[in-house]
Amino acid sequence: MTPAQRKIAFLLAALSLTAACDKRFSGAAQGPYASQVEEAIPSIEKVMGVKFKTQPKLEARSAAEVRAYLVKQFEESSAQKELAGTEVTFKLLGLIPDTMHLKPFILDLLQEQVAGYYDPQTKVLYVVEGRGADDMMINTTITHELVHALQDQYMNLDSLQKAGDGYSDRQSAAQAVIEGQATFEQMNIVTQGNIAAKIPGGWDRVRELIRENSTAMPRFSNAPMAIQESLLFPYLSGAEFMKRWHDLRPGKLPFGEMPTSTEQVLHEKAFFGATKDLPLHIELPAAQGKVLYENEMGEFGTRLFLYQHLKDVNSSSLAAMGWGGDRIRVLAGAGGNSLAWVSGWDTAVDAAEFVDALGRVTSKRYGVTMADEANGARTYRSSTRTVSITQKEINGRNVVLYVDVPAGASTAILDISSVKISQ
Repeated sequence: MTPAQRKIAFLLAALSLTAACDKRFSGAAQGPYASQVEEAIPSIEKVMGVKFKTQPKLEARSAAEVRAYLVKQFEESSAQKELAGTEVTFKLLGLIPDTMHLKPFILDLLQEQVAGYYDPQTKVLYVVEGRGADDMMINTTITHELVHALQDQYMNLDSLQKAGDGYSDRQSAAQAVIEGQATFEQMNIVTQGNIAAKIPGGWDRVRELIRENSTAMPRFSNAPMAIQESLLFPYLSGAEFMKRWHDLRPGKLPFGEMPTSTEQVLHEKAFFGATKDLPLHIELPAAQGKVLYENEMGEFGTRLFLYQHLKDVNSSSLAAMGWGGDRIRVLAGAGGNSLAWVSGWDTAVDAAEFVDALGRVTSKRYGVTMADEANGARTYRSSTRTVSITQKEINGRNVVLYVDVPAGASTAILDISSVKISQ
């Protein structure tokens, strides 16, 4: 259970959930909190529109056991690779401090947040004991995680969460549906399907309260903005996506029609429009050096990067709109790490707006107000870094190349003309 559920739980403290026990599973639940599980099942099945195929399992875990579980997850080779790659990329983008070690920080942060979790590998819902949680918090945690247990009986959560290695934006979109559905349906249950009437201000007020109360958790409140927002995105934007789904796809489950980008999660027309706005597939040419990491930022990640440095929500959001796809690569070098970021845009105007935003970001980060312009590229030189920004059309696609290298190094680390783009 993460910050979103905690804050929603406190918001809805005055609301109570009453439901008759499901006789199919009555008395079948074993262990701690069996009665809470039995009471929650009918309400969850009602809002989800599907039945549990098997009795969900629930076990209690101590804080020490939860940490051991998290450590084990982090020790998987894929998780270590992803964390190391994210760390070096975020540092180059100025999203986290150069002194931060991401793995131990995230481990401590998650341990602070987790009040319960569903493990798709063991098919067990775990509730963390010894956290001082009251009955309302425990019931909220159980309800949320039971939604995940039901999801897993109709789609393989473990496979879904691990699919798309190297395509983190697609994974973020899938995670937004998984967590967004659990958050939205949980609220539907406690408000009896009428969020707007029972919560003054509706979902907008819920968002405000979640953000206002995030400082209640010390590690979370001290986390860099990019980490905070990345953790909140699946719950806030995911729940909003599921609200649209309920309005526009009533009576259907999202499992067979998942969004493939954070753009589709953020914008109604991108997913629910007459034609889906599918992300471009961008293939970078062979690397000139040792690749430390390669992945994608997505519209959400692009927006975070711009906001980190511009500190303007509207201009950052507008400059990220029109995103069509991207690929980012980090290279190791003797003088320091370098970064090349290729992004595709819906129109030439969208690309030009992004180039302008990148220029403003570079000026703020490195204190360089003037750029040299040659061969279609803007080049900014500071005492520590050199940044080159190029806008180009490739096979009818509007493309922007952003390169950030140590001062004195060549910015020719990626041939933009050799980039392959397809739908």
